[in-house]
Amino acid sequence: MSDPIKIRMGGYGPPTTSFSRALKLIGDAVIAAFGDRVSVNYVWNIMDFGYRAEDILWLVEDGVLTLGYQSSSYLTDRVPELGFADLPFLFARRDQARAAVDGALGRYLADKIEQRVNYRILGWFENGFRQISNRLRTVRAPADLAGMRMRVLPSEVQAKTFELLGCVPLRWDLTEAIAAIKAGTIDAQENPFANTVTYGVHKFHRFHTVTNHFYVSRPIFFNRTQCDAWPADLQAAMREAVARAVKFQRELAIEEDREARAAILAAGCEITELTAPEHAAFRAAVAPLLNGARSVYGDELFGLI
Repeated sequence: MSDPIKIRMGGYGPPTTSFSRALKLIGDAVIAAFGDRVSVNYVWNIMDFGYRAEDILWLVEDGVLTLGYQSSSYLTDRVPELGFADLPFLFARRDQARAAVDGALGRYLADKIEQRVNYRILGWFENGFRQISNRLRTVRAPADLAGMRMRVLPSEVQAKTFELLGCVPLRWDLTEAIAAIKAGTIDAQENPFANTVTYGVHKFHRFHTVTNHFYVSRPIFFNRTQCDAWPADLQAAMREAVARAVKFQRELAIEEDREARAAILAAGCEITELTAPEHAAFRAAVAPLLNGARSVYGDELFGLI
């Protein structure tokens, strides 16, 4: 009997998150279908083993892990087209964003990733709309952010966005950001509420503002060398399992957002909901970036949303 096909899945959060639970769904589905033909193992949080969050990229690319997920912003330096998905206020609604990611835009971006990295992209988890939290004051206008040291994802587009909003953006890995937030050496960060609670940021940041400034997806990427070498039936089953896991994770993400909001309020924090004019002021502040985006990315990409 031949050795089982080893499938090692990794992430950077506890096993209770929607992402970890979705990985478990994938593993369970493959084991149910193939039994002893496969061997599935999980590393829920690579940061527990001394890795940085961004290390998930090379761990999968080099084949140490078979598959992982990561916010697409982490790949923008290698795949510049992904900067388009980092543009502020690109999507107004969750259903609009999901349709674009599941449609032509997602296929286009997956193709660009696969051209440059040893990945096979089989789907997109939802990291969702991102909000601002800080330790200093209530934020209702861009002027309230003036001078704040703000951790952003490693994306030039995101850094420019927060420069226009008056911040001092810091392109830091998650591990650096968590340590700095605990030490009080940075003032602010931006994340979906679920991430803010998962990493304990709400214990250090009292002020939270619903800005919905970015919508970020997390590609589910496989080591292409391993994935393409699998038997055809395993490849087909994996694609089906990932599609089910994406739907499952996105449903959980909505629940996680509600629970995270409740946890933030229970910790004695405040959540500021912007009025329509207040939200428009944030959009106006980043208009130069949006106005210049068509010359950078072209009308074709805007047509995909």
